[in-house]
Amino acid sequence: YLQQGFNLQWLSVLVGLLIATGGIVSAATMARGFAAYFNVFLSWPAVLIMALLIVILALVSIWDITKAVAIAALFTILEILGLCIIIGVGADKLSALPQRLPELIPAADFVVWQGIFLGAFLAFYAYIGFEDMVNVAEEVKSPRKTIPRGIVLTIILATFFYMLIAIIAVLAVPIEQLADSDAPLAMIYQQSTGNKPVIISLLGMFAITNGILIQIIMASRILYGMSKEGWLPSILGRLHPGTRTPIISSTLVAGIILLLAASLPLESLAKATSYIVLIVFTLVNMALILIKRRDPRPRGVTLFPMWLPVSGLLLCLSLIAVEIYANISSWAFTPTPFH
Repeated sequence: YLQQGFNLQWLSVLVGLLIATGGIVSAATMARGFAAYFNVFLSWPAVLIMALLIVILALVSIWDITKAVAIAALFTILEILGLCIIIGVGADKLSALPQRLPELIPAADFVVWQGIFLGAFLAFYAYIGFEDMVNVAEEVKSPRKTIPRGIVLTIILATFFYMLIAIIAVLAVPIEQLADSDAPLAMIYQQSTGNKPVIISLLGMFAITNGILIQIIMASRILYGMSKEGWLPSILGRLHPGTRTPIISSTLVAGIILLLAASLPLESLAKATSYIVLIVFTLVNMALILIKRRDPRPRGVTLFPMWLPVSGLLLCLSLIAVEIYANISSWAFTPTPFH
């Protein structure tokens, strides 16, 4: 997309590396979340849990891409099942929504809205993944129609689930407890049912496993593809002789994921992922604006008005700007101790 819009190879290479990096950091974020859910069952060291998980998933991605995608599809179904269970056990809380609706309406105050934008920035990494389907466009029937519809449908369904669960979460559990929890869905289930969150923790682990596996596959294939184009060292394009999968790229990606997961806190990883993805989305929106202004209207594809990429560009820049402003403010107003 960047090459089509800007016609700058170095920018396309940079964005390719950013996307791979975003997938790697996102997987590291999820690995820390997996360790939190795993501790519901066994109190193992987090580093050991993450190491075992990442090694197993790297081996799965190297073993057979068809089977890896099938496993990811199965885990996606289990993930949706887990979300439906949370909605089911918390549905009774929605009856209190009319009375408690004023709690959910933010005040017209700069500090309040700054907090909302900062929260949106931090949570943005949870929405990534829908764009990965364009990587399999060559294997899709009628991709010009199917891929855009698939992306839009995915965003609509994800937004519906996330909004409903967010409302249930704040109605069911005090905000302070949610903020302190490493496994918030398990907490919601336990407080709503009075039962141990065994099922939700298991389904949460499946969901996180699915996310990590997809990111390993995506990032390793990007590095492999860039290597075959001559943009990265040729060793990253080396395939396993039996499985014909990029073994070096997959191993490198898994190693970096484990290093980041073991060395950085979850919030820092989530923020890094959001920064990377928002920068990429900003550039993609700019590329689409350039294409729409410069190129003739293509036939046989769905066309969207100019205000859509402009809105996307402004929203991405706004989220980045608010986060940078908050960081600068915290540095500027943090008192320096005298010695």
